[in-house]
Amino acid sequence: MIRDYATDYLQFAIVAWKAYASVMPLLADALKRTCSRQILDLCSGGAGPWVDMLPALRAAGVDAPVRLTDKYPNREAFDHANRESHGAITGHLEPVDATAVPADLTGFRTMFSAFHHFRPEQARAILADAFNQRQGIAVFEAGQRDLKMLLSMFLVPLAVWVLTPFIRPFRWSRLLWTYLIPAVPLIILFDGFVSCLRFYSVEELRSLTIGLASDGYAWSAGTVEGKRVPMPVTYLIGVPIDMGKT
Repeated sequence: MIRDYATDYLQFAIVAWKAYASVMPLLADALKRTCSRQILDLCSGGAGPWVDMLPALRAAGVDAPVRLTDKYPNREAFDHANRESHGAITGHLEPVDATAVPADLTGFRTMFSAFHHFRPEQARAILADAFNQRQGIAVFEAGQRDLKMLLSMFLVPLAVWVLTPFIRPFRWSRLLWTYLIPAVPLIILFDGFVSCLRFYSVEELRSLTIGLASDGYAWSAGTVEGKRVPMPVTYLIGVPIDMGKT
């Protein structure tokens, strides 16, 4: 339960700050290049930015449904995203390991704010799995491994306390574990510090793709500046050049 409240907050904050609005042109271009008919989101947590991003993606000329997956699926969050998107977002309720995605779960793979949780050998396995199954993949991380980002984490508990009353669905237990027993802000603060130390640089992301660029598969990596908040977003995108429709 507490883990779900933490992921709910992270999802709410990502949407409120439009942390990934700046990557929309990159994602739309990759989806068009692969002619993908479905998006398979990995490590979805509280459903990520998709409720907010889907309308923008459609405005960019891409209309593809999204399937949310996670090793520990948050059913309530997935159901909420399904209702908010009028069925365009669905949740896969069986556990999914991002390093070995079942072959029947096809579609262009995305991952938001989760790649840094994986050690280099695991991160490479995620990329290799997409490469071997001939699926496109886009990894996005809002943040960088630097002192400025690390210091900003001290503001996280305040942000949790301010934003929590606006998170839906409303739960008295959410307030209990946020204010009376501050487990949620402490978990998110700890996760924030660890994340800052684990964010991959652009060079490190590129190094993870060595040996995975043959057989008509191309990678690109870089950073784009956030729109609403001055937070750079690091990205790695892999596209099968000769990929047909999926």
